[in-house]
Amino acid sequence: MTDLLDTLPQFPTQKYVRLLPSLEKNLVTVADLLTLDCVEIAKRATLPLLDVKRLCADVLEHLRGDLGIGEVDPGDKDAVAGENNVDGKGEVKKLRKSGKDVVDEWEVISTLDDDMDRALGGGIPTGYITEVTGESGAGKTQFLLTLLLSAQLPAPHGLAAPTLYISTESSLPITRLTQLLRTHPLLASHPSPPSLDRVISISTPDLESQDHILRFQVPVAIKRHGIRLLILDSVAANYRAEFERPGVTKGGGNMAQRSAELVKLGQLLRNLAREHGVAIVVANQVADRFTGGSGRASPMAYGQKRERERDMQSSPLAKRSLGANGALLILSSSMNAPMSSIPGSSIDNRIGWRDYSIITPDPMSLDHQQRWFTGWGDDPHPSYTSSKNVKTPSLGLIWTTQIACRIALIKKPVYGRARNEIMEEGERGEPILKRWRRWMKIVFAGWAMESGEGLNGSVEFEIRGEGMFAVKHGKGVDDDGEDVL
Repeated sequence: MTDLLDTLPQFPTQKYVRLLPSLEKNLVTVADLLTLDCVEIAKRATLPLLDVKRLCADVLEHLRGDLGIGEVDPGDKDAVAGENNVDGKGEVKKLRKSGKDVVDEWEVISTLDDDMDRALGGGIPTGYITEVTGESGAGKTQFLLTLLLSAQLPAPHGLAAPTLYISTESSLPITRLTQLLRTHPLLASHPSPPSLDRVISISTPDLESQDHILRFQVPVAIKRHGIRLLILDSVAANYRAEFERPGVTKGGGNMAQRSAELVKLGQLLRNLAREHGVAIVVANQVADRFTGGSGRASPMAYGQKRERERDMQSSPLAKRSLGANGALLILSSSMNAPMSSIPGSSIDNRIGWRDYSIITPDPMSLDHQQRWFTGWGDDPHPSYTSSKNVKTPSLGLIWTTQIACRIALIKKPVYGRARNEIMEEGERGEPILKRWRRWMKIVFAGWAMESGEGLNGSVEFEIRGEGMFAVKHGKGVDDDGEDVL
């Protein structure tokens, strides 16, 4: 069995020396021992049935012991009360933690804003990997700096512990941290204010040093200083420098190596979070997503209509993209004009907006599914600018499976008309950028409800000199009376 010792390193293999070679030859895994019938395994590996049953039972027992799960007799009052229930072998037969223990140990780090904390289910929890992703200028660094300081506060805002900041690009912005300490309403007036002396900063310029620091130096620093928050800013920088630099082969082998490195990093960070009770927050970059099947600015090519119709009709999962009469909801040839010249209202009247936005030859493809776990592209009614500004977090699906929560920070421009005194009456000036609007969107999390489609349920926030704060205004209209983009 190729994965027995990987799954259970302490498993006593001496008792089953005669069985293991045959099981390994027939590619029987630990999962097969737990899920398949013993008779089927015995036939497949040509082994005695009783020996296979004994092995399956022993593997299951050791797995339960490794996870701290045992069978407790309901009549045993001591076991029910939480006292040790030891069998003849000296093994404890009880759960490591009761449900009450898990609830009591739930600890979070506040963002220092009630609305943002409410969206996060209380804050950033310990024991998990949380990703903060967004394009440049969306507020990732401001979000992380706020956590660096709030984690030093006592409960309920923080953990009253030092913090660790690992940088892969620029150094720790000390000037901004000092400004937050001096001007933030809560930090400046708190009886136990945080301090820069309790922020430990490490720089990792390449992937090799990053792996060495995380594997050997970080566990020592956590134990020595009592660190409860680890921030990695950013997780994608060193991987881009290592695997996307000029001269590196961009083949399948290179991608496979990068995927394996990402899995190792995810496992390492999860072990740190779980074993030491540390909240791990990583910043991630984004890249532009080029698609041709979603949003009003990207209609499908009409020459591929027949081929896509055939694919859609052959897939039961794709029937939701068909109209009432079984026809694909595709723009007619009479609408073969630039989308920018067609009023949005006329498009909405001619086709079903939601149905048009999900047209795809394969509903189970990554291009179609990623809109619901990346944070961009799930808006059923995107504006022209939104459909042209779809992003994808870096490092792909492999990294997405390693994290427990993804927070997307989304920014959109607000334009105004230029005013010029020499313009003719009725003439309109060129649009100019007035400011940026920003939202915090919970893409997925195991402890909080994800935000809705598009920006529904997202928390709009603004960045000021004093810190990050949720915007307080009426639904659908901002402080200046401008419509939501």
